[in-house]
Amino acid sequence: MPRTTPGQYIRQVRQEMAKVTWPSRKETTISTTMVFVMVFLAALFFLFVDFVLAEGVQFIFGLGV
Repeated sequence: MPRTTPGQYIRQVRQEMAKVTWPSRKETTISTTMVFVMVFLAALFFLFVDFVLAEGVQFIFGLGV
């Protein structure tokens, strides 16, 4: 395999970077908002599951009295 010189490497990197399509500000904002919404919903779900399991364990062991 032939070695790549630093100059060739930089040119190849620039060529590949030119092919990248970057998201618009609107797409980035929407994606970020969706991530926060999904994290919030996941947190609520696990809070509910944790509560149900804790109550179930307390009921089974009679610690809820």
